[in-house]
Amino acid sequence: MHELLIERVRSFNRTVTQRVGALEEAYLSRGRPLGQSRVLWEIGPDGADVRSLRGRLGLDSGYLSRLLRALEAEGLVTVAPSDTDGRIRTARLTPAGLAERAELDRRSDDLAASILNPLTPAQRERLAAAMAEVERLLLASMIEISPIDPRHPHARHCMAAYFAELNRRFENGFDPGRSNPAADAELTLPRGLLLVARLGEEPVGCGALKFHRDAPAEIKRMWVAETVRGLGLGRRLLEELEARAADSGAGTVRLETNRALTSAIALYRSAGYREVPAFNDEPYAHHWFEKPLDAEPDAEGSQAEHPPPQPA
Repeated sequence: MHELLIERVRSFNRTVTQRVGALEEAYLSRGRPLGQSRVLWEIGPDGADVRSLRGRLGLDSGYLSRLLRALEAEGLVTVAPSDTDGRIRTARLTPAGLAERAELDRRSDDLAASILNPLTPAQRERLAAAMAEVERLLLASMIEISPIDPRHPHARHCMAAYFAELNRRFENGFDPGRSNPAADAELTLPRGLLLVARLGEEPVGCGALKFHRDAPAEIKRMWVAETVRGLGLGRRLLEELEARAADSGAGTVRLETNRALTSAIALYRSAGYREVPAFNDEPYAHHWFEKPLDAEPDAEGSQAEHPPPQPA
């Protein structure tokens, strides 16, 4: 990776941490460091499961426990077993904690205003737009893709969301029972695999492969959650599936898709897929695509902006 890019990111990080007061021992002059204040804010008025907090903030279990104990010692938080499941611990704000959170909100607004006030109106708009873009790109960098057992709850969540979206988008709905199958056993090595993308503890995308002896590998179940579309996750999933197919010895990958999924079709074409005659009897397919794994994406298409990816 280019050293200049690395230095720009590091310089940005230094500037931001200094400007927002992350280096101060008492963040926003409230007598506690930023980590404690952020956890207090994230618990929120309705409380939060400790496990959910840990995943949302990407914190080590031991470190989060220390932060919560410090907030408990101040009388701002209580941590107790969930009302519905004794195995789950839930953090809740006390009345003092709710008041402190409101004060943190007020002071955070003041800090944001102090950043904007010295700037001209045009500069404020530029900064706000740049911050929104940086936030989206940082979110994209936080998404992790890994193989998963198709019976895992995150896999089940993705499949359910995928089927529900196809049912909404297809002209005559979608019935998984009519579609060509991709059963759990077919998405488990050595017959295939399933990748799930996660943002923290939240599953936000998936893609699967079916391997065939002496035949191209099939890409199945490509889906990206609406909340993260436009972050390039569809292309990342596609490239990861292609790499896994190549590692398995496949020389070609292929897939089919519905004409309603125009953004997915644009993604495949820009990634070097070419349309071929139907290679299966999938009742919901209108287009069949294939790509040799040593092929390069179209130079123009790979650089162009494409609409957010849809399920495939």
